[in-house]
Amino acid sequence: MRQPTFPIVDEISPSIQDFGQDVAEGLSSTPKRLSSRHFYDAHGSALFEQITRLPEYYLTRTEQAIFDRHAADIARAGGETATLIEFGSGSSAKTRTLLRTVRPEVYCPIDISAEFLRLTAEALTSELDWLSVRALAAEYNDAMSLLRDFPAPRLIVFMGSNIGNFTEMEAIDFLGRIAANMDSDDRLLIGFDRLKERETIRAAYNDSQGITAAFNKNLLARINRELGGTFMLDEFDHQAPWLEEESRIEMRLISRRNQTALAAALGMEFSFVEGETILTEVSHKYSDEAIERILSAAGLIETDRWSDERAWFTDAMARPK
Repeated sequence: MRQPTFPIVDEISPSIQDFGQDVAEGLSSTPKRLSSRHFYDAHGSALFEQITRLPEYYLTRTEQAIFDRHAADIARAGGETATLIEFGSGSSAKTRTLLRTVRPEVYCPIDISAEFLRLTAEALTSELDWLSVRALAAEYNDAMSLLRDFPAPRLIVFMGSNIGNFTEMEAIDFLGRIAANMDSDDRLLIGFDRLKERETIRAAYNDSQGITAAFNKNLLARINRELGGTFMLDEFDHQAPWLEEESRIEMRLISRRNQTALAAALGMEFSFVEGETILTEVSHKYSDEAIERILSAAGLIETDRWSDERAWFTDAMARPK
């Protein structure tokens, strides 16, 4: 048995200064916004893992069921794989099914939280003693240029319908840059949350236990912790309505009253009127036509597709044109 390489975590994630700049720009804009990529500090990552286990949050267990049923077919469609690279890896819970079936030499999880990523990498090395792990604590864009540094052929995965956090043009741009960094025998496996009964979608982002609300408000808690903020979390409400015209959920924080909050590290204060919103995340849902349109525009050719029995979720395999 080959001796595994101890997990390496290369930290190229944004600094507190980068976070502060995004906060300054986002909360000074009209309407106000905060980027969803800032959800995933260690506490936010732990909250999201709780979300994935909620009864309302169908996405994780539905995609896991696809992997449980079709892992062997996915491995065959991916071809010989030396490295499995995962954008937005989180705890790599679903990925374990693919790792055991595909059996790459190297696994490269990419996520924003170095602390959470290190714990995940160490757990994986303990569980799968044949696997070498090199983790990247990085923004997606920063990791993009490193894809070809890993042994080929490569299977790149982007699961959980994380693609839905992009607008369509952003999704095309992101996937297009992945395609530009793929060789002809590399493959991309990408998860798409499908259009379905609207109440099922709404409930997934408005759970009865309030975990999603805590996850959303963690953005304000981060400002308090890292930037000397004075945001009162109880004075903001979580809201996640469905926008039919855009085929997406929008996660928002809504000010419950007229108020002002400071961010001492920025030397700034931000004023809110009652009912004013901060947009924190979008989550698009997809038709067959939208999936085909996005992949084609990104320079990818779909080679295989797997869905659950209810057609709630689809994982598509693609190669570069």
